[in-house]
Amino acid sequence: MQTIRGRIIAIFIVCMIFICALSALYWWSVATIRSRLHVSEQFEDLLNDILEARRYEKNFLFLRDYDSLKENIYYLNQVDKLTQQLAQDITRLFGKNAFKYFDDSVKNYQNIMLSFAQPENRSSPDEKGEEVRRLGKIVADFTNDLLMYKRKRIHDVLTVTLSLPFGFLGVSLLLLMVVTHLISSKVLQPLALMRQTTGKIAAGDFSPIEYEGNGEDEISELLAAFNRMAGELESRQEQLVQSRKIAAIGTFTAGIAHELNNPINNIYLTAETLLEEYEDLSPPEGKELVLDVLNQAERASEIVRNLLDFSRSERPAYTALNIQDVVDRTIKLVKNQIMLAGIRVEMDIPPETPSIRGNSRNLEQVFLNLLINAIQAMSGGGTIQVRAERHGTDHIRVDVRDTGKGIESEHLQHIFEPFFTTKEVGKGTGLGLAT
Repeated sequence: MQTIRGRIIAIFIVCMIFICALSALYWWSVATIRSRLHVSEQFEDLLNDILEARRYEKNFLFLRDYDSLKENIYYLNQVDKLTQQLAQDITRLFGKNAFKYFDDSVKNYQNIMLSFAQPENRSSPDEKGEEVRRLGKIVADFTNDLLMYKRKRIHDVLTVTLSLPFGFLGVSLLLLMVVTHLISSKVLQPLALMRQTTGKIAAGDFSPIEYEGNGEDEISELLAAFNRMAGELESRQEQLVQSRKIAAIGTFTAGIAHELNNPINNIYLTAETLLEEYEDLSPPEGKELVLDVLNQAERASEIVRNLLDFSRSERPAYTALNIQDVVDRTIKLVKNQIMLAGIRVEMDIPPETPSIRGNSRNLEQVFLNLLINAIQAMSGGGTIQVRAERHGTDHIRVDVRDTGKGIESEHLQHIFEPFFTTKEVGKGTGLGLAT
């Protein structure tokens, strides 16, 4: 029963067993009350018959009314019959000895009253009157006690029966608390964690969900699968970022090609000049042409090195950097695109700007993305402003502004999401890569 489904089923089975047991107990209580009420009614009939017999007994003893004697004997016969019918109930309540004492008293009382009906005893009621009264009182008191005790037992059962709904309510509340705790701790809290984590994933944080579970229920398995999915997403995003970095090279490949074409053309023209006019050139002129070839080759080599540095995927190393140098190297990568687009670059980085600690390649990537987006936003020419200033005691703030048309207000909240762009497919990677 380690799964949540198993626990809930077990709780509902317990609830059903409890309801069935309570229903059976309630039915038993009602049936017991009904049975005891029936016996109580018989005890009450017994007491009424005894009281009637005693009433006619008094009439006979005081008035010598033999009709009252007949009625007395009739009711005593009824008392004797009911006594035999209720023998088991009386014995169960008061015990065997008490029943025998009561039965003997009834019979003695009945025998004395029957003796008064004999012709030879008609003149002797006074002689046994005291014994008759004593026996009548014993029988009446015993029956009255029997009836009171029976009523008390009925009230006891009623008290238990009336308390059953409260017991049912208490156990129901307890089970409800258990179910609520189970659902809250095993379902709702993990789902809240998952909801919170999905928001973090949407923001680029792929940290796994920290959940202390036994690992055998459905939610634990779901969270474990979710963490695996988050790990896979993080891995895939890293691969995607790297591939987009490589793809971003295509955005400025044309500019790089033009940038490389210039020194290559110069090398070709210089080499052609050397070939055609070698014999007519003086040594200084020849040396100047060779130096020009070397300078153009170094220029082309620098462009290639910058491109290779940008495309590397090893873990970045942080070193002391001059922000002016980082910006200058980045501008060189898109220099040809800037010239072709008719864009002017204005730099405002004070010489006293302190060095920063960072990774040159990553910072160049940031500035490159910003510059490419600015160039693409100003197809008809414009101005790009790069300004640096101290921000607080240990930070430098760099602002990159352009005179393009800007970003629509509904897109502002998404501009720093990875790969979000308002351009057509293949036209740009968005500002997300600049973060």
